[in-house]
Amino acid sequence: MTVHAPVDTTHATPLAPPAASSPLLRRSLWIGVPALLAIAAGVAVNRSEPAIASAAPAPTVTVAAPLQRDVAQWDDFVGRFEPSRTVEVRARVSGAVTALHFTDGATVRPGQLLFTIDRRPFAAALAEARAGLASARSDLALARANLDRANRLEAEDAVSKGELDQLSARVRAATAAIAAAEARVRARALDVEFTQVRAPIGGRISSRRVDPGNLVAGGDTSGTLLTTINALDPIYFTFDGSEALFLKGKRARVAGNVAPAVDVRLQDESDYRWHGKLDFTDNGFDPRSGTIRSRAVLANPDMFLTPGLFGNMRLASGGTTHALLVPDAAVQTDQARKTLLTVARDGTVVVKPVTLGPVLDGLRIVSGGLSRGDRVVIGGTQMAMPGTKVQVRAGRIAPVVAAPAPGGLSPTTGEATFTS
Repeated sequence: MTVHAPVDTTHATPLAPPAASSPLLRRSLWIGVPALLAIAAGVAVNRSEPAIASAAPAPTVTVAAPLQRDVAQWDDFVGRFEPSRTVEVRARVSGAVTALHFTDGATVRPGQLLFTIDRRPFAAALAEARAGLASARSDLALARANLDRANRLEAEDAVSKGELDQLSARVRAATAAIAAAEARVRARALDVEFTQVRAPIGGRISSRRVDPGNLVAGGDTSGTLLTTINALDPIYFTFDGSEALFLKGKRARVAGNVAPAVDVRLQDESDYRWHGKLDFTDNGFDPRSGTIRSRAVLANPDMFLTPGLFGNMRLASGGTTHALLVPDAAVQTDQARKTLLTVARDGTVVVKPVTLGPVLDGLRIVSGGLSRGDRVVIGGTQMAMPGTKVQVRAGRIAPVVAAPAPGGLSPTTGEATFTS
């Protein structure tokens, strides 16, 4: 039999908590317990308050309607100046150069004396030719006298028919000899004239190629080159154009437009101060480059323009048109197309593909894809994401005068100027 004895717990000693084994454990308890209490209190507070969601405000962008102006559009080319006429001055007769009558690089007038070649041998030859002419005239006079006497004797049957024929032949031979002598006189006179080398055209002369005292060889094409002369007023500006630009200009002229005007600026100029007109287009394209050569003529009264200078030329291409313009910085590139960011009435950003023209005073001409009432993003484009909502701030588009282009830069493919 099992006996269960009751346990008296009245005087039982309570169990004491185990002592900490080290000071590090005691420090952890003092720090960890308050931290757990704070976290628990925070969780209780968060559960008792409703969650509040905060949304970022819509970004603000600057928008403006495209600027509307009348512009004259141009096509740009790079070309070179050439003389309107050029002449190589060569010796026509052989001899020693005895005098020089011009300054290197001076402007000469037509007929001005340039060189003198020793004329004494040619003067002697001219005198000999004139003497031969005198002898031929004497022979003709004698032949005519003999023929006259024979004609008087013929009535008396004192001369035969054969003798009359011989005397007539002598007269004709003497007449021909005079013609030959006169020709030799003219030729010798020309040689004497060619000893004075004169300017065939007016213009700017180059340096002398031969100094006085040197012998020169004469001839039409093989004569010694003495100098060259370039006619500079007017002066030509030649350039090469593509097939597309040629067709555009050709169709514009077929439509009844006048001959296109051209403006040219030099490499160190910021404005187009030289004006002229197109006067020649070649009769075929170069099959290697696919371009065609054209030429403009410009007045050059002070002969400032010099052959060989490069210049940037603009050629009127489409007359006056009413164009829409936006800041060039607002244009974006989307792979192979150009786009503009616009803002719809509900504040949504919309992308519009556009067709662009040349830049005018910092503004890009938009030839297609944009309407007059569109609100174009001109400021804050980096914050305008297509399809998102934005807030708008009204702006204004105005031309910006561009700084002069550095010398030597190639022009753009097109250009325009304001007409009003």
